[in-house]
Amino acid sequence: MKQTAEQFRIKSAEKAIDRAHRKTINFNIGKYNSVVPGGKSQFADLMLARERAKNLKWRAIESLDASLESFETEISKRGAHVLWAEDSAQALEQIRKICEAKNCRTLVKSKSMVTEEIHLNAFLESHGIESVETDLGEYIQQLDGESPYHIVTPAMHKSKEDVARLFAEKLGTAPDLNPSQLTLVARDILRAKYAEAEVGVTGANFIIADIGGVAVTENEGNGRLSCSMPKTHIVIVGIEKVIPSMTDLGLFWPLLSTFGTGQRITSYNTIITGPRQPGETDGPDEMYVILLDNGRTNILANARQRESLYCIRCGACLNACPVYKNIGGHSYAATYSGPIGSVITPNLQSLGEWKHLSHASSLCGNCTEVCAVRINLHELLLDNRHQAAVEGLAPGSEKMAWKMWRMAMLRRKWMNMANGAVKTRMINLIGKAWTKNHGKLEFPRKSFNQQWTEKNGRR
Repeated sequence: MKQTAEQFRIKSAEKAIDRAHRKTINFNIGKYNSVVPGGKSQFADLMLARERAKNLKWRAIESLDASLESFETEISKRGAHVLWAEDSAQALEQIRKICEAKNCRTLVKSKSMVTEEIHLNAFLESHGIESVETDLGEYIQQLDGESPYHIVTPAMHKSKEDVARLFAEKLGTAPDLNPSQLTLVARDILRAKYAEAEVGVTGANFIIADIGGVAVTENEGNGRLSCSMPKTHIVIVGIEKVIPSMTDLGLFWPLLSTFGTGQRITSYNTIITGPRQPGETDGPDEMYVILLDNGRTNILANARQRESLYCIRCGACLNACPVYKNIGGHSYAATYSGPIGSVITPNLQSLGEWKHLSHASSLCGNCTEVCAVRINLHELLLDNRHQAAVEGLAPGSEKMAWKMWRMAMLRRKWMNMANGAVKTRMINLIGKAWTKNHGKLEFPRKSFNQQWTEKNGRR
């Protein structure tokens, strides 16, 4: 527990003073901020659209058992196999068995945060299976041996010069290639992998209860290739991604596009309802859908935190968060970073080990303001902090400090004893947390209470 929090403090402190990192991330987020208003202009009443989306997710989550059963029934009618996994170990074992049965040696994979959550690539590599990321950003990160930096834009922290150097080092290309040339290099490599792979893996942006469909949204077409060219298609999706009806996509797809990338609609939007049917020429021979819990029912059981399951992973809260913009995605050391990650990670895993993430917030509320489905993120962060205190997870020094503060606040004389000179010594010489990265503080010699008494002769 202490080690995880300490690593976060070290990494965040390093990134906070890294000017090159800040320049790159501010540039890329600035490009996002410039196009989002154009996407929002398609909504006659944006607030109403967000409220309606939140209500639809509320309906789906409140009836999650029935929604998932409906999805399983409908997609099974068309020959898909639905598997249920309580945790990452079960999901990985199910994938291993499928790959073993198909004699899989190469697997292509489209962008999926849930596969990052279960560490699929490392698991497959340990079993002698090559797992190739086909999203360009994810491919860049895989080449560099890094996890995704951002929920939507995995390589947001890299400049075009960084990518050119990486390709030159790993692929032997010329070090001065421009972004278009780098993209063509990656495309040539990945096209060969699609033809070679026995298994394709995708996530899902939404799973549709009434028709038994898997909705995938992307901008590169790699998701369609990953699910259609290999003979076996595996979908791995968190159980919270369910929505009630296919007609709801008319709202969710534009919202996800606008808040995720600033587009009115993404380039490729696909609904997959099973493997290739009789008489069809395209598609996989077999399709498996793995419905993953991995701590989500813990959140479902928590009436206060349940709202966090409404998240559609648009990434808008990361782009708006002043903390994320200063320390970056990797500092969190968790699959999901930024405000939404700070909310759900302590509940998906362990509050004792990950409670520090809920303190990585200014509580400015900007995350709530920009959330596509209006999740009260800043309130959920506060609730995590409160729960940690209730469970006695705060360090002893913090408990003692708050106890002394409470005692002092209830006694006017004690407060007056802590005059300006005492406060100045405490902050600058004893505490040192402020002066480690800032100039010294000098408090007024006399408190407001003392000055008021001297001027008015009464308290």
